[in-house]
Amino acid sequence: MASSSSSSSSTNPFSNLISQNTTIVPSFTLESGVTLHDVPVAYKTWGQLNQKGDNCLVICHALTGSADVEDWWGPLLGPDRAFDPTRFFIFCANVIGSPYGTISSVTINPDTGRPFGPEMPGSSPKDDVRLHYGILKSLGVKSVASVIGGSMGGMTCLEWPLNSPPGFVRSIVPLATSARHSAWCISWGEAQRQSIYSDPDYKDGYYFEKPDGSVDLHQQPNRGLAAARMAALLTYRSRDSFESRFGRRSGNNNKKSAVPKGGVRIMGGEKTTDPSSLSDSDFAARQSNLPIATESPTPTASASASAREIAWREHNDGHRSNSSAGISRRGSDSGRSSTSNGTQGAQTPDMERSSVLPDNDKIGQGVALGSAAALGQGQAQDSKAGTAGGVGGAGEKQPKIFSAQSYLRYQGDKFTGRFDANCYIHITRKLDTHDLSLPSTDASLSSLSSKLPPHAASTEDAELEALLSSALSLEPPALVIGIESDGLFTTSEQKELAAHIPDAELVVIPSPDGHDGFLLEFEAINGWVDGFLKRKMPEFFKERVIPLEQYGKDSEGGFEVKKESVFGEAEADVTRW
Repeated sequence: MASSSSSSSSTNPFSNLISQNTTIVPSFTLESGVTLHDVPVAYKTWGQLNQKGDNCLVICHALTGSADVEDWWGPLLGPDRAFDPTRFFIFCANVIGSPYGTISSVTINPDTGRPFGPEMPGSSPKDDVRLHYGILKSLGVKSVASVIGGSMGGMTCLEWPLNSPPGFVRSIVPLATSARHSAWCISWGEAQRQSIYSDPDYKDGYYFEKPDGSVDLHQQPNRGLAAARMAALLTYRSRDSFESRFGRRSGNNNKKSAVPKGGVRIMGGEKTTDPSSLSDSDFAARQSNLPIATESPTPTASASASAREIAWREHNDGHRSNSSAGISRRGSDSGRSSTSNGTQGAQTPDMERSSVLPDNDKIGQGVALGSAAALGQGQAQDSKAGTAGGVGGAGEKQPKIFSAQSYLRYQGDKFTGRFDANCYIHITRKLDTHDLSLPSTDASLSSLSSKLPPHAASTEDAELEALLSSALSLEPPALVIGIESDGLFTTSEQKELAAHIPDAELVVIPSPDGHDGFLLEFEAINGWVDGFLKRKMPEFFKERVIPLEQYGKDSEGGFEVKKESVFGEAEADVTRW
């Protein structure tokens, strides 16, 4: 495994946003059976490994996140915080399919010399675990104290103990996530992909190719991607959070949560708001003078062109070409759906390419009519008269733009500057594959997942539930955290996790911000994670690996947001839009 330290890749403009390490893995085989070559993996670390190599914390990022934990979970990182670099070696790696450094649609395919684009093979959270496990081993990590992640990161967190060698992961902290992707979440992902597909500039995923044959990774279907982001943002927040922030009237959110401020543990121990309070397993261990369990239970029981075509078809499944877009990179017929059955879809990568592509270079680069940028400062306006050169003529009343509309447009425009449309499609499809009960196709690590029973085509719902329960029973001690107002990954899904993981605690945190509460409720999350780690592995809190004075950073200050997050949801200036 060749390794190099760099801030970015010269061919990937999105990875320029992060200062990080990049390792090149010679080859890696996905769960699908496709083998990738010269695979870049981007990651960041904080702190230092101890002599035993067992003080590692693995942090897993969400859908549009990056390896830069300091950006999106910054208040949790620092001395005497949950992610304490003076006690732990903290590791976070970018997932497959993300534009932020690890192999993805914006990576150059060594077989073609051009970006993978829509030909990037699909991946799953299981793939991310196995790929990142190899990086950890190369860094000298012998075992992982805990894996922590929210949303998609929570899925990866749950997969870590099942797709690494048994006992490698001692504990997990999944936040705002589920054991398998729900029909509700799958449907939202499809709606967001359709927003991208419907943009005439999408061109079957080859939007980065210019008429002269050159590549411009800044060129993409901005309108479709912005619309997808707007829809996603609505699922990440809650009705009450938008009403209180953008409502027509002020002070109209009088509903008070019944959950105590800071969160409350409701499963796995005595109901309490104190993170240091012993769980059922902690109390039992002390009563019997037995050490707290630290290991997972042992389970009882292609040709290149063809691979590119398969990946392209899967990537574009459900995409309907727009007749006004002209002929696409793959020669799609206008109005036909590029479905996976191959009967009335876009033409395959092996078909003849069009020699003339429409000149859409300038499409989508201007300011959208009525966008936040078009409204000057982006504030809600209700002009009494039009202005020369404006949307309306002289004396014509301008349409009212509500604050919520302006905010969504701002967020959509902001997102298109930091993310790639093909990568967004890839990762939303990755989420759809998530199901802990599905066995891994890789047996090289003798993982627990590789020994799970396969799913039969006609498996009944009751049997599927039993398979999922069986998979969850193999998890190590867990602190499961849910957000009370989460409408995307509801607390019923976190209750399912806690009910079937043998040694699990469930904490519900009150937040008006819906699903995004896991990226915004810093103080509550910090308290529960820190308390859990201190109770489950007190040996790491006896002495610091790095003396505090040597580390050179103090832990003073609260959990308030001090800077704008690039990859998370924290907003230092909420009026910036």
